[in-house]
Amino acid sequence: MSSDPWGRVDETGTVYVRTADGEQVVGSWQAGSPEEALAYFERKYEGLVVEIGLLEKRVKTTDLSAKDAQTAIDHIRGQVDAHHAVGDLDALRTRLDKLVETVDKRREERKQQRAKQSDEARHAKEALVTEAEELAQSDQWRAAGERLRSLVDTWKGLPRLDRKSDDELWHRFSHARSAFSKRRKAHFAQLDAQREDARKTKERLVAEAESLSASTDWGPTAARYRELMSEWKAAGRAQREHEDDLWNRFRGAQDIFFAARSSVFAERDAEQAENLKLKEELAEEAEKLLPIGELKGARAAFRSINERWEAIGHVPRDARPKVEGRMHAVERAIQEAEETEWRRTNPEARARAEGLTGQLQAAVDKLKGQIEQARAQGNNAKADKLERELEGRQALLDQALKGLQEFGG
Repeated sequence: MSSDPWGRVDETGTVYVRTADGEQVVGSWQAGSPEEALAYFERKYEGLVVEIGLLEKRVKTTDLSAKDAQTAIDHIRGQVDAHHAVGDLDALRTRLDKLVETVDKRREERKQQRAKQSDEARHAKEALVTEAEELAQSDQWRAAGERLRSLVDTWKGLPRLDRKSDDELWHRFSHARSAFSKRRKAHFAQLDAQREDARKTKERLVAEAESLSASTDWGPTAARYRELMSEWKAAGRAQREHEDDLWNRFRGAQDIFFAARSSVFAERDAEQAENLKLKEELAEEAEKLLPIGELKGARAAFRSINERWEAIGHVPRDARPKVEGRMHAVERAIQEAEETEWRRTNPEARARAEGLTGQLQAAVDKLKGQIEQARAQGNNAKADKLERELEGRQALLDQALKGLQEFGG
């Protein structure tokens, strides 16, 4: 019989292993010596040690799933429990038990990790849904559309939740995208209709602008062009492929008209500037008649100047008041001289002036006599009253005398 600390072989060739529960039969060995039998089953034990070591390393350093790790542990434990090896089998069981604890711990950690990831994914998808629902109400069509496409890519990169939760969130997310697309489609359909209306309106405006481009009715046509421009701005934009062409035609028609008007106005301005120069020379010639001396000669000279004045065309509007004012001043001076001469040579007016003067002189003389009488009688109050009346009559007499002097008397 042969033995070592963990096993023995009896005389019948039966091999035993020592465990905490006593000796267990390992097997029977008839092919050689007892030492060879023990060495064979010890090698099997070493094989189990190596296998457990490798499994411990895989569990520690790789992503071996808990299920696969447990299957491997159960397989090795079956070999240990079958007692087909000689060695410290209890130590192997202890290592396997610890390995099970490690695997269970990792299983729980992974479960918690998956729960955390799922919770994070849920929050992330809920945030995507909330943002998508907000974007669904946006009128920033390009930016919101690009952002929604970005949210879809983000969604695809997130882990799935449980089917019910994932489907509910996706339904809300998809509905928000559909609502935005529907609103955007309606907006651009309306915009297309508006732009088509604008195109028709602008084509009408262009047709009228082109029909007016050859007009020489400068004022009303320029005013109508201003109205057309206001209508153009109010019409809004047409489709991009039409807008520039319509504008070029519209602007081109205006340019033709205003270029022609500018050319005519430039000629007119030059002519009016020359007219102004001529009229200023005539005004200066007329002013040399002042002060009016011999009336008949002055009147004839002014008539000649005025005839030449009337033969000259228009002058610039802003210069007209000043130059015309100079001529009017000379004309008024001649008129005043004529009125003075008429009063001086009018016999009826002279007679009326002499009669009025005589009446006033008589009234003054009479008042003076009444004043002297009142003073002599001591009636000073009456005298004072009559003197005040005398002052008024004397003033009228002085004025009448002055007028009579104009008749040379």
